[in-house]
Amino acid sequence: MAKRWCAAVFCTTAIVWLAAPAAAQYTVRRPPDPATGEKYVVELQGNWWKPSSEISISSESLGIPGTDIDLTRDLGTADEGVGELRAVLRFARKHKLRFDYLPLKYEAEKVLERDLIFNGILFPAGTSVASEMKWNTYQFGYEWDFIYRDRGYFGVLVAAKYTDVELTLTSPVGLEYTQAKGPIPAIGAAGRIYVMSNVAITGQFLAFNLPNGLIERGEYEGEMYDVDIFATVNFVNNFGVLGGYRWIDVNYTADFDKGDLNLDGFYLGAVVRF
Repeated sequence: MAKRWCAAVFCTTAIVWLAAPAAAQYTVRRPPDPATGEKYVVELQGNWWKPSSEISISSESLGIPGTDIDLTRDLGTADEGVGELRAVLRFARKHKLRFDYLPLKYEAEKVLERDLIFNGILFPAGTSVASEMKWNTYQFGYEWDFIYRDRGYFGVLVAAKYTDVELTLTSPVGLEYTQAKGPIPAIGAAGRIYVMSNVAITGQFLAFNLPNGLIERGEYEGEMYDVDIFATVNFVNNFGVLGGYRWIDVNYTADFDKGDLNLDGFYLGAVVRF
């Protein structure tokens, strides 16, 4: 909850900071003087992130409810680093198309400390189980910066976050896997403030809930919160480095399968623009 309040405070501050000089611009017209890093059509950003993770998955089969499997506690997975790709196409001064690809993968092998039911199959305590979990997220979005200044902007962001989750367990009992796919629409805000001509602080917040029954094939519902704040140092207009903090909370129910993912931590990255 505190992290969501932080995002709200950031957005509110951005509105006040950016809106303040608006009245003056109606009386005094100055030539555009974009900050370093704001002259581009295509922006590509690559990040390296090793977040703290809390992930649980359950899978039902043959009418047998699955156990809520905690990947760390039950399967022995550890936090892993992940590379993230972001792309922005700014086709007009205040309009952007955005893409974000985040591929998560966790592998481990552990002797079970309790009985687990997965896909209708019992994996008893004392069984050695090798696990592999893939949770890939694709995000497509549109941003409209209704406030845009030489030293910052603020706008609304609408997106669709598509999740593809797969968990495989291999043991003497057998090999079992489950997969769930589905979209989660989202709406939020994005803003940027230049504290120096080449140093920017950017933040975005996305959230939404997908009620049950909107997907025709099967029962699917989910919700998502995504808070991201980062600082960028632009050495030239076409290149910069950045560091930030991100928190993601996603959960879904697909038929009788469930998944819950919570990630948070600091990351580093670089950006190129054309």
